[in-house]
Amino acid sequence: MDRHTESHTTLHLDDVPRLDLGDFTWRPVRRALGITAFGVNGYTAPRAGGELIEEHDETSAGAGRHEELYLVVEGHARFEVADDVIDAPRGQLVLVPVGVRRSATAVADDTTVLAIGGPPGTALPPSAFEYWYAAEPAYRAGDYARAIAVASEGLEHHPTHCPLNYELARFHALAGHREQALEHLRLAAVNPRWTEWAADDDDLDSIRSHPDFPTQ
Repeated sequence: MDRHTESHTTLHLDDVPRLDLGDFTWRPVRRALGITAFGVNGYTAPRAGGELIEEHDETSAGAGRHEELYLVVEGHARFEVADDVIDAPRGQLVLVPVGVRRSATAVADDTTVLAIGGPPGTALPPSAFEYWYAAEPAYRAGDYARAIAVASEGLEHHPTHCPLNYELARFHALAGHREQALEHLRLAAVNPRWTEWAADDDDLDSIRSHPDFPTQ
């Protein structure tokens, strides 16, 4: 059962209409949810051997010229992408760029694939959180140079983002880069929340005594 409120919409995939288009069953997820940021639709084959994704390359007159990500959510599929055959059990992700031929058939009964797509580049820039999340494993491993390199990639799109600069301040402080740490902390401290966090953050101890360290 679907549910729509001012804050969110929920809909189980089983409740998305199944439209029989002859060779495959189309599940109009985007239309059902009213999504406007990206395309997403489901394709179901009731029987093994049935077509899931028709052969196409996203350059025909009816295509959106989308970069497409396919996710097998039920069953088991077989993709043919360019000259490659890809075995795709439940949970498999297959990303195909514009201009590459692709198709998929079901290996098991009741196989469903979600296709998520959009024109290349339109989803950028990524959210700032992606950068410090991606840096977290290096930080935990004590590889602060790697953590700095990964998180710093986000500065191209988010140069004054407070949480991103706060994380970079921590990484630089742990790496012994006092001036860089203080500069990133200065940018983060525009929001008083991050000054409060800095007060008790052991990762910043190496720069705490500096006169430029922000205080509440």
